[in-house]
Amino acid sequence: MPSGRTHDRITLWALPFVTGVAFWQTKSGHLTLLITGGFLFGGLMFGPDLDIYSRQYQRWGFLRFIWLPYQKNLRHRSLLSHGPIIGTTLRVLYLGCLGAIVAILTLLIVEKLWNMQFNWQMTGETVRSTLTHYSTEFLALFVGLEFGAMSHSLSDWGGSAYKRFQKQGVRGLLPRAKIKKRKAISRGSRSKVKARNSRRTRS
Repeated sequence: MPSGRTHDRITLWALPFVTGVAFWQTKSGHLTLLITGGFLFGGLMFGPDLDIYSRQYQRWGFLRFIWLPYQKNLRHRSLLSHGPIIGTTLRVLYLGCLGAIVAILTLLIVEKLWNMQFNWQMTGETVRSTLTHYSTEFLALFVGLEFGAMSHSLSDWGGSAYKRFQKQGVRGLLPRAKIKKRKAISRGSRSKVKARNSRRTRS
């Protein structure tokens, strides 16, 4: 598995390519900025390795404690953390829920201390209309986050595959289920050969 420094280099090396493809596809400066910003954030701070004590986790500084429940409930390199789309979606929902809880608590404290009255229904409608109005921008940001996360996951899988290829050759690239099945078949054939040999010696 590549080191944290290698992952950072891959993210920075891929940045010009991602920027060029984003502008080619969107023909928009601000959407390209959102995609490339999301790509950098996803590759450097919001990637799959937040499920362990990693360089990405350490970059959150004094806020890194918010990822402790995430780490305790996810196995490293599982589908929920390193899987395409689902990993980024889960992290966005996780961070979004934490942000919503903090925002609600802050508003409640302000309401109590300064005797201010908030219209919670209007606040909810404002949030909903903002998400709807800027849906394209949020989608561009999510795409950038996903590209940043996948650059990390693909380098992990590629590094592991290369190590298996070095140790086992082409067989190391085959799915484990097929390898186990072949081993079981070979063991079964060996036992059959031994049984035949024992019968012949007895006769």
